[in-house]
Amino acid sequence: MANQHLTNFAYHLPISTRWMDNDIYGHVNNVHYYSYFDTVINQFLIEKAGFNPLTSSQIGFMVRSSCEYLIPVSFPQKLTGAFRVERVGSSSVDYAVGLFNQDNVLSAIGYLTHVFVDRHSHKPTPIAGKLLQAITSAMSVK
Repeated sequence: MANQHLTNFAYHLPISTRWMDNDIYGHVNNVHYYSYFDTVINQFLIEKAGFNPLTSSQIGFMVRSSCEYLIPVSFPQKLTGAFRVERVGSSSVDYAVGLFNQDNVLSAIGYLTHVFVDRHSHKPTPIAGKLLQAITSAMSVK
C-alpha cells in the first residue's frame, strides 16, 4: 500500500481507545473507527481552520465514507489518527484518515468526503478563506 506511512499525513492526533470500544471478539468494533475518523477531521478543522461547529455559517456534510480494516486494535492501545487532504473541489473535499497502532503500523484507513454547505439553507457553498488555506495546507504528500 503506497503512501500509507505516518509521515505521509499532514496532521496527527493521539487517540485513546476505550474499554467500551472493544466488541465481543476483544477488538475495537468497526463502528468506532468512523467515530475516530470524525474526531480527527473535526479536530483538524477546529485547530487549523478556526472552525466552530456550533456557530460557523458553513458546515460540512459527510456524503461519502469507506474504510479498509488492515490490523485489529484493542483497548487499551493508544492510536495515532493521521489526516491528509486528497482532493479539493469548489465546495467539497476528499480526506484520507489513517489510524496507526502504537508501533506506527497502519491499522485502518478511511476515505471520506465533506461537502461544505450553508448552515441554514444546506446549499453547497464555496470553500474559502481560512478554511481553504487549512485544507490546502494538508494536501496529500505524494
